[in-house]
Amino acid sequence: MIGSRDGSLRGAAHIGMISAPLFLMGLIVANSAVLAEDDVSPAGDDPRRPPAIRTVDVPVVPDELAEQLLRYQNVRAAAFRGWAPDGEGILIETRFGNSAQLHRVFEPGGRREQVTFFDEPAGGRFVPESADDALLVSLSRGGSENDQIYLLEPGGSLPKLLTDGVSRNSLGPVRDDGSQMIVRSNKRNGRDTDIYVLDMGNPASERLVYETDGDYWVATDWSPDGKTLAMIRYVSINESYLGLLDVATGELTPLDGPTDQVASFGNAAFSADGKSLFVSTDARGEFQQLAQLDLANGTYEWLSDDIDWDVDEVAVDRRSGLVAFTVNEDGGSTLYLLDGAEHTRVQTPVGIIGSLDFSPDSKRLGLSLARADAPTDAYSLDLGTLELTRWTFSEVGGLDPDTFVVPERIRFPSFDGREIPAWFFRPPTASADRPAPVLIQIHGGPESQYRPFFSGLVQYYVNELGLAVIAPNVRGSAGYGKSYLKLDNGPLREDSVQDIGALLDWIAEQPELDASRVVVTGGSYGGYMVLASLVKYGERLRAGVDVVGIASFISFLERTSPYRQDLRRAEYGDERDPEMRAIFQRIDPIANADKIASALLVAHGVNDPRVPFFEAEQIADRVREDGHTVWTVYAENEGHGFAKKDNRDYFTAVEVLFLKDQLGIE
Repeated sequence: MIGSRDGSLRGAAHIGMISAPLFLMGLIVANSAVLAEDDVSPAGDDPRRPPAIRTVDVPVVPDELAEQLLRYQNVRAAAFRGWAPDGEGILIETRFGNSAQLHRVFEPGGRREQVTFFDEPAGGRFVPESADDALLVSLSRGGSENDQIYLLEPGGSLPKLLTDGVSRNSLGPVRDDGSQMIVRSNKRNGRDTDIYVLDMGNPASERLVYETDGDYWVATDWSPDGKTLAMIRYVSINESYLGLLDVATGELTPLDGPTDQVASFGNAAFSADGKSLFVSTDARGEFQQLAQLDLANGTYEWLSDDIDWDVDEVAVDRRSGLVAFTVNEDGGSTLYLLDGAEHTRVQTPVGIIGSLDFSPDSKRLGLSLARADAPTDAYSLDLGTLELTRWTFSEVGGLDPDTFVVPERIRFPSFDGREIPAWFFRPPTASADRPAPVLIQIHGGPESQYRPFFSGLVQYYVNELGLAVIAPNVRGSAGYGKSYLKLDNGPLREDSVQDIGALLDWIAEQPELDASRVVVTGGSYGGYMVLASLVKYGERLRAGVDVVGIASFISFLERTSPYRQDLRRAEYGDERDPEMRAIFQRIDPIANADKIASALLVAHGVNDPRVPFFEAEQIADRVREDGHTVWTVYAENEGHGFAKKDNRDYFTAVEVLFLKDQLGIE
């Protein structure tokens, strides 16, 4: 059985870009250096500030605000992480302490039994066919993203480290019988991510199967006989290639695509008999379609060409041959079951579906379901009756679910006449007599997509502050076809910023919205969009919140982790090329910092390998030197996201305090 945890390259997580986190939300942060003592707030000036966080010019969080936020910060979520090997119960990822950990649930609605107890967020899965329900666990320290993989066997034994404890490691597919696993690691030279095979639980058995040698190959599935790996070589979100890797010899055989045109492949999973691959690709049109590739003759049979949206996840049941797949329909998920060549749409609540996994007895399909008006929870689908059963009931902090606002789909015209999709959380108090201030929330990636999931913070903004929240999917976002994805590449980067200008025009036309009180927030690439918007439209924006944002594409590309540099150059452009460098020098926010006069809140983690911590330092220092309002929040024990609850809660309170101050909200 294989799901998107192994099989899907679509989206962002596989190369460490920011996407809207669907299941366990964490804010974003970043990399390097120790903060100078004369640049930080005095110790003890705010008892709510965690020891690892350093601030400049940030006021003390009032007790009243902290208490008001408490319920919204204690919303929980539970992500499905697979079936127990005997089918008795499931594994979930949820948080009860300061970080997300793995828990077992033995029956629908049953108690949650915690099985990992790390200080850092831990993810993982069961070892297939494990008699003692052993777990593979993956985690990194301090947000460094140098993930290590552990084998955790029950009975009180200590976790066994399977990787080197230093390099960056990703857990790949595991053989159906649980005997071997694939690990992708950059330990050979720190840059190339190679493919290794290990016998389960035996680090000494590690064998280098394939040196990637400058290319970015990912193993997505293991054939039923254990002899072959399905592989995808990622170049960019618009370009990737298929291959088969012989595990014994290390020989890689490229597979032809259905056409000669450059295309993208998002999934590659073996059929139950191992004679074909189920793949998703945009080779025949704008969207990722599901196809079955016959490995003997190289022909493709198209299975979803009647669906004009991207196939998102694919899972194959090794026993029955049944295939489950999801489709991203304008941000929401639709679930399909494929038996032979016929697919059946399954009725599910409106939301985002992920983590597909067939049960060992082939009778149920496990999944996570994230909704706009409820936290993510784990479910199972009875494959006989198509009845959906809810396994977890995540808490909403004592809030009244009837008050939760569900966003509306909107579209607004941009400078070139193109319609830009967005999600609009409309506060119940907004009216022409009482127009609401607006928060524009921009996703990262950039090849990501805002999809409507539940956020306690957004509900707080809408219900407690009366803020309208609008999340645009500007050009370059995923989910709307491959042509839309390319509209911001390289020299076209500022066109996506102009989409924010068009949104400001749309806001000005809405009588229930206050165009004189607009702020913009975003993380990673979304942070760049915040800074660029302040440069270009500062007179129309009260303030911006830049979370691990890119202040200079030149310094970002020069300093991001070596394994990511060429991957990001494929999207942003190559800073080593004189023509592209000149464009960066023209559009980089740091080169235009003198035009930023709006108030700015900058949040960053010190250990982020993606967007270097230097990006925060340089923009904050420069804007502050010009005499403008700049609050900074830096975390020394985080990476590309505030993953620890104490840090996240404090930053949330600071962000709310900042927005209230800049928007004049009492």
